Amino acid sequence: MKGFIAMNTDHAGPPPGRRNFLAELLALVCGGLATLTPVGVGVWAFLDPLRRKGSAASFLPVTELAAVPDDGVPRQFAVIAERADAWTGFAAEPIGAVYLRRAKGTDAVEALSATCPHAGCFVEIEAAEKCFRCPCHNSEFTLDGGIVSPSPSPRPMDVLECRVAKNGSVEVKWEKFRAGVAEKIVQ
Repeated sequence: MKGFIAMNTDHAGPPPGRRNFLAELLALVCGGLATLTPVGVGVWAFLDPLRRKGSAASFLPVTELAAVPDDGVPRQFAVIAERADAWTGFAAEPIGAVYLRRAKGTDAVEALSATCPHAGCFVEIEAAEKCFRCPCHNSEFTLDGGIVSPSPSPRPMDVLECRVAKNGSVEVKWEKFRAGVAEKIVQ
């Protein structure tokens, strides 16, 4: 037969049987486990920050009562605490600042957040002008935190709860508030 190519069927393997099925099933299971394990670990790590509970505001030691003069002039102090940023933890790191002041002859301390309620910038004290000023948008505040009009700030400086512990440590209830709104909303 001219032009006809004979096919040799001797080279064809045996028909698939139970051994081939089990080998393919085992390969599929091993491949699935090898793939799902890193994918599962990746998803777990990605969602880890969402599983953590937010930390409630707590009183943090800021300074000693003796470091806050009783002259009524606010002084700036750093707020230092342990901080967690998604997957990384940081020990004893500055997380913000406060202005503390106390009146003559008293142990009562008042605390103001050093963050501007308008845009979240750091508020600076202008000792010569006896006021606070935000360098970002010129919001101006009195030494007790009130707004000096006209001001772009929607509310006065944020007052923070403050207490003096029995050991003489000044502690501030550290909270951050949403900037740019008239209500004092905790973030």
